[in-house]
Amino acid sequence: MLVERIEAKWIDAFEQVFALCGVEEGDECAVLAESQSRAINVELSELALQRLGARVFRVTLPTPKQTAPVAIRSTGASDAIGGLGPVISALSQSTLIADCTVEGLLHAPELPQLLGDGARALMVSNEHPEILERLTPDPDLEAKVKAGTKMLRAASTMRVTSAAGTDLTIDVEEAPAGSSWGYTARPGTIAHWPGGLCLCFPAEGSVNGTLVLNTGDVNLTFKRYVDAPITCTIEDDFIVDIAGSGVDADLMRSYFAAWGDREAYAVSHVGWGMNNAARWDSLTMYDKTQTNGTELRAFGGNFLYSTGANEVAGRHTLGHFDLPMAGCTVELDGTAVVEAGVLQGDLA
Repeated sequence: MLVERIEAKWIDAFEQVFALCGVEEGDECAVLAESQSRAINVELSELALQRLGARVFRVTLPTPKQTAPVAIRSTGASDAIGGLGPVISALSQSTLIADCTVEGLLHAPELPQLLGDGARALMVSNEHPEILERLTPDPDLEAKVKAGTKMLRAASTMRVTSAAGTDLTIDVEEAPAGSSWGYTARPGTIAHWPGGLCLCFPAEGSVNGTLVLNTGDVNLTFKRYVDAPITCTIEDDFIVDIAGSGVDADLMRSYFAAWGDREAYAVSHVGWGMNNAARWDSLTMYDKTQTNGTELRAFGGNFLYSTGANEVAGRHTLGHFDLPMAGCTVELDGTAVVEAGVLQGDLA
């Protein structure tokens, strides 16, 4: 049983990460929360920033009314700000925003305004502090993630295959690439903790082939390991068929259909995990209320396929799946960056 109480070791971990974000004495830093935020992470953020000598203020908003037809988890698109001008103004004038909202600001519509004047943001994922402590960023990961992102930006084609039957071809030539190693010290940027990802947002009509979720792969919307293979046929970005027996395939079909929105079936982003400190098996150790599953998105060598909103392709929906897969081979223009689930070369 894990208890959510203030621990000195957790203040230490938060202080270390904010220091990596370049917070210095006298910096004006905001802690952004909502009524359903994990309270201990809000408190730890404030205490750690104060330890560093920052001038801290907190903005807490009511968690908005549920409007979707189904439960929403882990979209990275918090709607807590709701376009409120005074909130945007206050946050955008800070040096750093410690983002403790439930879903996070990564895809929030206000993000360009929040970062436009040079503020930077650290999205503290909605995890139990033990997970964040265990995955305090390693500065050595930054160079490796940057190297992987550089390779992705230079590539034209990503091909993903697996022994289970995955065979995807993805045109990445016009796909903006991004990455996170768990912190950011550059004005006008956002990072998330835990970190360790290289990914891109494919342009419209860029993804075709077969995606096979094998036994042991992860559906992070449901926070569960897949217990039987699920085969998804993808045509011009859209999942057009979901084949498989068992409760996992049934749940996936049901959740997709509940949105009544074709765009929920389309690709959001694709990429691979870079963090060898993150563990595939960690989901077994936590109750669903204790984890947001960000660790599973980042574990080293996973292929991450996500459905839902993709601004690059002009698609907007709250329907969202994050599907980390083990054992895949990921090639960029014929060069493997991941071989059968193992990071290659300088990325290892």
